[in-house]
Amino acid sequence: MAALLEGEASGYDLAKVFDASVANFWPATPQQLYRELDAMAAAGLVRARVVHQEKRPDKRLFSLTDAGFAALREFTARAPRPGVIRDELLVQVQAVDAGDAAAVRRALAERMTRAEAKIARYERLRAGLLDGRFEDEYLAGAERVGPYLTLMRGLAFERENLRWCEQSLKVLERRHGFASDRPDG
Repeated sequence: MAALLEGEASGYDLAKVFDASVANFWPATPQQLYRELDAMAAAGLVRARVVHQEKRPDKRLFSLTDAGFAALREFTARAPRPGVIRDELLVQVQAVDAGDAAAVRRALAERMTRAEAKIARYERLRAGLLDGRFEDEYLAGAERVGPYLTLMRGLAFERENLRWCEQSLKVLERRHGFASDRPDG
């Protein structure tokens, strides 16, 4: 529902917006999004209208209902459940001394590569949101600051992933005699 705060959108548009805005903290497949949209429509939280298109399938555009806005207000008023980390790589690192250190090293390097790519993507999104403005100016005058604040959390998370992977690779290099902190370098 939070993604619909930007206005009416199709499921396809929401999947793109979702991927660009909240996927850094709440991943979902397009199929999951469509199931949720149908469930929210059945619950009266969103309304769907059909737009007929020539030479393309009809599309449904979704928007929040008054009940949907009320549900969002209720959701933001309650205390969230504590977050947890559930990360298979951490289990592999935990067991590295009894396992395949070279494989763990490769997994860390892959995580670094993904983190670097996400950081670059998030920085592009940040530049697009700021649109030439300074951060303070944007935060003082933007209609909505939530997407920017969550984007900044995603950036901080990926930067910390990168830092931790670099540190872990250096430790494995020292302990296991690897030539460099990246398997490809």
